Amino acid sequence: MPKFFIKTYGCQMNERDSAQVAHSLIARGYERVTSENEADVVLLNTCSVRDMADQKALGKMGMLGRIAKERPHVVFGFLGCMAQARGAALLENLPHVDLVVGTQKFHRVADYVEELVARKAARPVRHGESVLRRTVAPYQLAQRAIDDPRFSIVDLDEEAGSQSTIREQQLAPKQATAFVSIMQGCNMHCTFCIVPQTRGPERSRTIAEIVAEVRKLVARGVKEVTLLGQIVNLYGRHEFPKVDNKSPFVQLLEAVHAVDGLERLRFTSPHPIGFRDDLIGAIARLPKLAEHVHLPVQSGSNKILKVMHRTYTAEKYVDLVERVRAARPRIAITTDIIVGFPGETGTDYGQTRSLVEEVQFDNAFIFRYSPRQDTLAAVMAEQIDETVKEQRNHDLLALVNELARRANERLIGSQVEVLCEGPSKTNPSRLTGRTRTNKIVIFEGGDELIGEVIDTKIEHATGFSLYGQLVGRNRTRAIAA
Repeated sequence: MPKFFIKTYGCQMNERDSAQVAHSLIARGYERVTSENEADVVLLNTCSVRDMADQKALGKMGMLGRIAKERPHVVFGFLGCMAQARGAALLENLPHVDLVVGTQKFHRVADYVEELVARKAARPVRHGESVLRRTVAPYQLAQRAIDDPRFSIVDLDEEAGSQSTIREQQLAPKQATAFVSIMQGCNMHCTFCIVPQTRGPERSRTIAEIVAEVRKLVARGVKEVTLLGQIVNLYGRHEFPKVDNKSPFVQLLEAVHAVDGLERLRFTSPHPIGFRDDLIGAIARLPKLAEHVHLPVQSGSNKILKVMHRTYTAEKYVDLVERVRAARPRIAITTDIIVGFPGETGTDYGQTRSLVEEVQFDNAFIFRYSPRQDTLAAVMAEQIDETVKEQRNHDLLALVNELARRANERLIGSQVEVLCEGPSKTNPSRLTGRTRTNKIVIFEGGDELIGEVIDTKIEHATGFSLYGQLVGRNRTRAIAA
C-alpha cells in the first residue's frame, strides 16, 4: 500500500484543501503517514501570501532532495497558491519535483499521483537522468510517450465549478471540529495581496451543497464547523439573490445554524465592508454562532488604508466593532495588521497603535509587509526598510500580547464552555479545547472527553492559553469566554 505525507503551509483554506487531497488518496488505498521519510508520495501544500511562506516551502522541498537520491521511486509535489503563482518555474532548481498543481485542481491530485507512482514503479528513475516536463491540458491527462525516462505534471488551468469539488474530507477519530469551504477566490484586489491571482475570482457553492456537507460532518461526530472563504461574508453576492433583505451569507448562516446536532458555528475571514445590518442582526440572534469575530483591519491610518484599497476608514472600523459588541456581549474580536506598508510613516504607524489600544483586541496577527510579485504595492515608491518593519512589528506585538494577557486574566475564576479537541500539543498528558470565544484551554482529563462539550473553571492564564479544572459535561450553558 503506497504511503503519503502532506505538509500544509498558510491559512485554514489550505488546511481544508489538504484534507480533500488526503481523503481522495485514502479512498484509493493510500495510507497517510506523519513523516516524509516513510512516504512514497510527499506533497507540500503551499502559501504565497508572504515571502516567508514561499521560502519555507522552497527550503523544505530542497531538503527533500536527499530522499529523492536515496529513494528514486518517491513522488514529490507542490500544491496550492505558490504552485499556482510560480508554476513550471518551480521545476528549474528542484529537478526531483514531479508534480505542480494549482488552486483549482485539488480534486485532480489523486489522478496525477497515481499515474506518477505507477510510472516510477514500472521504470525507476536513476538520479541524473534527463527530465521531460509536460503541462496537463484541462480535464484530461496528457498522453505520455512510453519511453519517457521521466516526466513531471504541471496543471494550473482554471476549471469551471471548481468551488464545488471541495466536498469530502478526511476526519480523524473523534474529530470535533471541521472546516467547510463555501467559496473560492476574491474580487477585492487589495494592493498588497496576491490571492486574486492565485485563487481566481469569487465563485460560491450553493447553500444546499454546503448544508449537505455540514449534515454529513455532524453525523460523523463533528460539533463545530468553520465556514471558509477568502472574504467569507461576501459569499454568493454575484450568484444568489437577497431574500427578505438578507444577503446570501446570512441565508447560509441561518441554514447551517438549523442543522440538528451542530453546536457551534464560526466563519473566517470576513471583510469589514461585508458587515451589513443583516449580518450584525444574525450575530445577535443565532445562538450557535460562536462569540468570536476575526475582523482584519490591516492599518489604523486612513492614508494607508486608502492606498491598500481597503474601502473603509479607521473610524468606520471602530464603529463596526462597537456595533458587533453591542449585538453580542462578551464577543471576542481578533484582527490582522500589516506594519511597514509602503509609505507608512511614523505617524501612520502611531495611528495603527492607537487603534489597537482603543479597540482592545483579544488578539491579533501582526505581519511585516512583504512584497508580492504582480501586486501594486510591490512597485510602489517609499518601500520601508526592513529594520523599521522589524521595530514596528516587535513594538505592536508586545502591545497585542499584553492585551491578550489582560483579556485572559479577566477569566480567572470563571466557568467557561470548552469543546475538547484532543491532547495538548505542548503536553500530551493534558487535554486541550477552545472556548466559544476561541481561547485555548488546557486541562486534565481522560480520552473519553475528546469531542465533548464540557465546563471548566479557569485557574490560571497566560497571554496564549487558559488553564482550567474540569467541572462537568453537557451542562447548562456556561458564560461565553
